[in-house]
Amino acid sequence: MESDKLQLTDESIYPDENVIKGAVGSSYQAYCALLDIFAQNGMQYEWRYYKDGKAWLCKVQKKKKTIVWMSAWEGFMKAGVYIPEKLMDQIYSLPIHDRTKERIQGAKVIGKSKECMFEIRNQKDLKDLTTIMLFKIEAK
Repeated sequence: MESDKLQLTDESIYPDENVIKGAVGSSYQAYCALLDIFAQNGMQYEWRYYKDGKAWLCKVQKKKKTIVWMSAWEGFMKAGVYIPEKLMDQIYSLPIHDRTKERIQGAKVIGKSKECMFEIRNQKDLKDLTTIMLFKIEAK
């Protein structure tokens, strides 16, 4: 059983390919597929150490708009998309799985945005995340 243990907490170790592979294990291929999705949609990503969270986080942007935040956990990646509350009705009308909609409905509000959090363990987990990322890119 995999635990929910945050990885990449050592500020002195940059999360290169091998470090990330060691952290997320069998989910690494899904992570690589996600990087391909970023590239196909003109998004750039950058890993930075954040002292407040005491871990390396990956910020994904399209131009200057932040689309996704990612963190590495033991055996998987977490990807969070923050959607302004005023756009939530549109999220629920997207072609995403009902379980995803239910999880988003129960998610916490941070500032004026709703947290849409995904655990990336395999490539099947990328479908709804991709739909929501593309929505956020187009949202005004």
